[in-house]
Amino acid sequence: MVDRAQDGETLPPSRGSRWDRVKEVAFDEARRFAIMFLYLWFMFGLFSLHERIVLRERGLSFSEQGWAIVNALVLAKVMLVLEKLRPGRQRQDRPLIYPILQEALLFAFVFICFHVVEGVVVGLIEGKTFDASIPVVGGGGIAGVLCVAVIMFVALIPFFAFRELSRALGPERLNAILFRTRRNQPATGL
Repeated sequence: MVDRAQDGETLPPSRGSRWDRVKEVAFDEARRFAIMFLYLWFMFGLFSLHERIVLRERGLSFSEQGWAIVNALVLAKVMLVLEKLRPGRQRQDRPLIYPILQEALLFAFVFICFHVVEGVVVGLIEGKTFDASIPVVGGGGIAGVLCVAVIMFVALIPFFAFRELSRALGPERLNAILFRTRRNQPATGL
């Protein structure tokens, strides 16, 4: 969109135009998606590496490292969509620990559900029955599901803690606290 001056010359688009806002939102969404994807890829990659080590110790083979990338891409998009719905944002007056733990728990549950749905879809595509397509989570049974849920919950806490601290302090302040030298900062303890 170009504005026209009175004498016929063209002016650059005005600041704050709709196109500038669309580009800003798209860039912000892409940045947030990339951060979520990288965190999840790192986390799932570590889980896959651990599984590979355990299976190798038992003399079994492992070939699922590639799923870490796929799962990270899919679940980062799920996180981005669910973040727009703002679960856990009902009350802003509560201490930060509550939304951090609430969202970590919610997303651990969502990730397990998506893992089950993914296993069923892949199984059905491969021609298996529905029952045969349901993946075994954490070795099977309610204890296995709970173990995986606890691991996912704990693994997601740092992500949501950094996000909530960034919102509370502001991204610039959090970056300053985390990435600048502490020579002139007063020492404080717990």
